[in-house]
Amino acid sequence: MRVPARLLALSLICFLLTSAFGSAYQNRPKLIVVIIIDQFRGDYLERYYDRFGEGGFRLLMDHGANFTDCHYDYANTHTAPGHATLFTGAYSDGHGIGGNEWWDLALHKVVTSVEDSRYQTLKPGGSNETGVSPHNLLADTIGDELRLATAGKSRVFGISLKDRAAVLPAGYSGNAAYWIDHEDGAWISSSYYMKSLPPWLVAFEASGPTKKYLNQEWKGLDGSVLDSTAPATNAAGQPLGFYDLVGKTPFANDYEFDFAKELIRQEKLGNGSTTDFLSISLSANDLLGHRVGPGSPKMAAMALALDRQLADFFAFLKQQVGLENVWIALSADHGIAPLVESAQTMHVPAARLNSASMAQQINLKLAEQFPQMTGGPRCLRPEDARLSHRESTPDFVAWMSWPIAYLCKDDFDALKIDEAQAEQIVGKVFKQVGSLPAFYTRTQLTEGEVPQTSYGKQYLHSRAEYGGWYVLGELPPFAVGNATGTDHSTPYSYDTHVPLAFYGSPFKPGTYRSPAEPVDMVATFRTLLGIVRPTHPIGRVLTEALTGSR
Repeated sequence: MRVPARLLALSLICFLLTSAFGSAYQNRPKLIVVIIIDQFRGDYLERYYDRFGEGGFRLLMDHGANFTDCHYDYANTHTAPGHATLFTGAYSDGHGIGGNEWWDLALHKVVTSVEDSRYQTLKPGGSNETGVSPHNLLADTIGDELRLATAGKSRVFGISLKDRAAVLPAGYSGNAAYWIDHEDGAWISSSYYMKSLPPWLVAFEASGPTKKYLNQEWKGLDGSVLDSTAPATNAAGQPLGFYDLVGKTPFANDYEFDFAKELIRQEKLGNGSTTDFLSISLSANDLLGHRVGPGSPKMAAMALALDRQLADFFAFLKQQVGLENVWIALSADHGIAPLVESAQTMHVPAARLNSASMAQQINLKLAEQFPQMTGGPRCLRPEDARLSHRESTPDFVAWMSWPIAYLCKDDFDALKIDEAQAEQIVGKVFKQVGSLPAFYTRTQLTEGEVPQTSYGKQYLHSRAEYGGWYVLGELPPFAVGNATGTDHSTPYSYDTHVPLAFYGSPFKPGTYRSPAEPVDMVATFRTLLGIVRPTHPIGRVLTEALTGSR
């Protein structure tokens, strides 16, 4: 029987349209894995490239799209803002997270970026600790939009040793975020996500997964012992917990990957009808880097160990899901400053600022400036007495999260001084005692009153919604507030430069020298997935690294 030409043409058009839409959907990955290496500077990949093996970092560097000039465009380079930025595609002025913790004006205490008294910590055997949630985020994440686009069929998880590095990537709608109890290393979560821990996690913990990483020696490639996870005590003679013993060694990354593999197996990630999403934030690099600095042989050994661990994990993904079905992204939440003493040997003007006593110095200066103020701290509660600088000194600066000074509003209210004036008063003293080049008040940042420079823009992007009245200090280059080790929290390249690399079918392999930002990851994934962009993203689609095919 002859088919009418018009019907044949219509059938052909329908077939082509169906094929086009079908392939567009089928070409989406079964699983997206984002690996965040805490405090992994952008120059490390090039520095250690010749020593990397096959299948680890080189999977992304040789067979993926590697952006070598990726920088955060803000100044508050800390863990919580970094993770929030990577997954919302916004900076602090968009997602609201200005630091790992801040001063709460109403509660008169320090709160963390994710703590939430409405929930409880879920732990095998039970816990009385306050739970956490992403309630402080003012922007949604790429995972949230993926869940919305698939009516909740896509599953989203975040894991890390740190709660903030697991919770913020998982977003509002994440199926779960998991992190560890710092004392015994048990994997825990919050009642925000579930009523009780899943049976597979309880069984995983019952198997004693921490045992094989305790009482171990971390050895370099030459066989020398670099560290040990044998029992030890802190300066006060108290025994160190799992987080402090194991966290600064590559065994911590092994422990995280062990858990990630179990989660993928038990939750059957990558086996559903829609794209699943997993964030893995590796904390060990940060715990070690603060102690020894970026130039230490231990940091090189950590990177080389991680290269082998990544190769093993990618091989697991290949077997479990198929690498052709996976998209991988790799980045970091911030970098790190050179070790002060090492920099000074090369005549670099590095310096140590005494951040531990900075609030006390500011308060003493202001007590002299306002002698009419009598009595002790107004903001600190009795249980926070350890934070008090001197019983008879008003706490004009209630608390400091270097280099942010949080003001005690009550003191300035008593003097009938408004916010803008109070912040300027504190800022001037902060600049003097801290030998700072400049400072930025919350009022200035809110009103956009900053220099029209690249640094001015970075501080605008650092404006945070939380913390009440505050002053953000600008540090001199190569200055840190630690008495030992090193730190991050500046707008300089050693803190802002991080890796950004992708692997998967949509990405053209190559090294890309064009400027990029961590916020570009969300923009790029969003357009490839064909979903609505999150609420506050400002990044660009990295079109130069895309194949152009659907």
